[in-house]
Amino acid sequence: MREWLYGRNAVYETLCARRRQPFRLRLAQGASEKGRLAEILKLAAERRLPVERVPRVQLDPLASGHQGVALEVSPFFYSDLTEILSAAKRQSELPFLLILDLLQDPQNLGTLLRTAEAVGVHGVLLPLRQTATITPAVVNASSGASEHLRIAQINLAQAITTLKEAGVWVIGLDASPQAQPPEKVRLDGPLALVVGSEGEGMRALVRKSCDLLLRLPMRGQVASLNAAAAGSIALYLALQKRSQTS
Repeated sequence: MREWLYGRNAVYETLCARRRQPFRLRLAQGASEKGRLAEILKLAAERRLPVERVPRVQLDPLASGHQGVALEVSPFFYSDLTEILSAAKRQSELPFLLILDLLQDPQNLGTLLRTAEAVGVHGVLLPLRQTATITPAVVNASSGASEHLRIAQINLAQAITTLKEAGVWVIGLDASPQAQPPEKVRLDGPLALVVGSEGEGMRALVRKSCDLLLRLPMRGQVASLNAAAAGSIALYLALQKRSQTS
């Protein structure tokens, strides 16, 4: 089923990634066709994509943040774990994955996908049910980063077993006293970082499946960080460690 993506960065990155089939581009009449919008039009011309200039109110039902542009495309193509691990091997890099266990909020998912793409993860794993998925809202929240990522929907328990068999350490982000501080956790090897849901954290089975639990130090007055903030910090900690050993 076709869907409409919106937002200038989301539309631009989707056209750059060339993973989805685009069908038509809509622009709000009177929009200044320069900057990122000019880049979008250039990509559309290269792909001979029909461009429709419509009253802005026709774009408003999509979302309040459409920024005067929308792109009709084919559905998001999900990858699989085999392809994710193969991508790391092709790049001659140790596997680096992000596992998101029942994350619900599209903004949080989009933020984590944007960070994951920025730090160079090879793939992201989502559960099969009860999770936010790659909707237009998530594509927009990720500023289009989702379009460059390999993302799989998969049975997480089975995936973690497969990762362990491949020599990947599974480290869960957790705030419990049993979790270890960053200086005691190796983040520079084959790694799958697990981030749990906003309210409950990781499910018991996923938590039990982790090789180690990682706790971020908290020195201020607030008790915790939200899933997107904590996950992003942990991803950059891993990137820093991996950069030091590469």
